[in-house]
Amino acid sequence: MNSSSDSPILEVHNLGVAFLNGQGPLQALEEISFNIQARQFVCIVGPSGSGKSTLLRILGGLLSPTNGEVIFNGSPLKGPRQGVGMVFQNANLMPWRTVIENIALPLEVQGVSVQETQSLAKELVTLVGLSGFEDWLPRDLSGGMAQRVAIARALIHDPDLLLLDEPFGALDALTRERMGSELLRIWRVHRKTVIMVTHNISEAVFLADRVLAISPQPGQLRLDMEVNLPRPRQDIDRYSADFVALTHNLRDALR
Repeated sequence: MNSSSDSPILEVHNLGVAFLNGQGPLQALEEISFNIQARQFVCIVGPSGSGKSTLLRILGGLLSPTNGEVIFNGSPLKGPRQGVGMVFQNANLMPWRTVIENIALPLEVQGVSVQETQSLAKELVTLVGLSGFEDWLPRDLSGGMAQRVAIARALIHDPDLLLLDEPFGALDALTRERMGSELLRIWRVHRKTVIMVTHNISEAVFLADRVLAISPQPGQLRLDMEVNLPRPRQDIDRYSADFVALTHNLRDALR
C-alpha cells in the first residue's frame, strides 16, 4: 500500500538504540524523530560511529530499537517488510549467477513466473545501463557496475522505500560522482522514496531533497535541512553559491 500524497510514508518517533558491551550499555542513537513523505530523496550524514547505518537497519526492519517506534505506510514496523528494498556498500552479488540472474533472484524466491521475472529483469538491466552485460559474472564487473546490479535487484520487487547504506563508499571519487548522477537518473524514472546513508557532505547535497545530519555518538538529529536546488541537477551545480552554502550549513551542524 502506498501512502497518500499528504501523509508520510515513514514516521520515526523518539527513536533510541543502546547496545550492551563489557562496560555496560552503549547509547548509539538517542531521541531521533522525523517524517518522510513519499517520493522524497533523503540523505543521512554524520561522522563515523554516529549510528547512521544502525538507523538505516532499523528503518529496514533488520534491527529493533531500544525505545521509540517506526511507522511505515501507516502501521508499526516490527521486522523486514515486503515494501522495503535495501542496498549495502558491498553489492553482495551471488558470484555464480550472472547479472540478470542476480537481478531476478528476489522474484525467483517469491515464486513469480519465469516469464514475468525475466521481463522485469530485462527492463531493469536497461534502466541501470547494463545492456550487453546480462550474462557477465560478478567477478568481471567493475565496482560501479556491481552496485548497479545491486540497485536493480533491490528495485525488482517494486518497493515503496529504497534504503541505501553507503552504496558508493568503496568507489573512487570520479566513479562515485558518476554513480550519483546515475542514481538520480534511475530515481527520476521510478520516483521511489529513497533514504541514503553517506559520510560525503557534497554527495548528500547533490542528491537529496532533504539532508538529516546526525551528531557523534550518541547519534542525535542535529539538522533537518531542505535542499532547495532545482532538478534535474548537473555536475556544474556543485560549484554554485547556493550549493556551497548548503554544504557549509551541514559542516557547521556536524562540528
